[in-house]
Amino acid sequence: MEIIGQTLDDAVGEAFDKSAKLLGLPYPGGPLIDQYASFGNPKAFLFPKPKVGPLDFSFSGLKTAVLYFIEKNSKDNPEFIKENLNDICASLQFTIVDYLMDKIKNAVKQTKIKTVAIGGGVSANSGIRKALQKTESDLGWKVHIPKFEYCTDNAAMIAIVGELKYQQKLFASNDVVAKARMKY
Repeated sequence: MEIIGQTLDDAVGEAFDKSAKLLGLPYPGGPLIDQYASFGNPKAFLFPKPKVGPLDFSFSGLKTAVLYFIEKNSKDNPEFIKENLNDICASLQFTIVDYLMDKIKNAVKQTKIKTVAIGGGVSANSGIRKALQKTESDLGWKVHIPKFEYCTDNAAMIAIVGELKYQQKLFASNDVVAKARMKY
């Protein structure tokens, strides 16, 4: 296996969840954005796609753009989010999915590998699933999308590993330091 691209900051699921928080939605907000998006216009509002290398991801700029968008429009109309929630969610989801598909298409073009798999909690997102299914038929890819019951959030996966290690009394020493970004 070879890493050809990675997130430079937040993962896609965090982008959904943190944007949802800015909209006043409860955690986890990603599924709620997906739900509201199904009733909205994906082209109602334009959000910027982050500009990084052809295979890497970044969502911090998008979250900042969502923050400024909400602040600006809510200042003029305190009911803006409530009145436009479906369209905001649809536009945000459209931008994120389009951005992801750009990156996946770049990876397929670079590697010539046409088998794509997704995982984690965000793989339950209907926009991502539909875009991959469409690309599978349009471009002849083989796409692997897990059943919903296997679209488990990474936090849940880490928690169960912690529980299993606790039950087996597998504890780290106190001098172990956590590292969010491992060097490869």
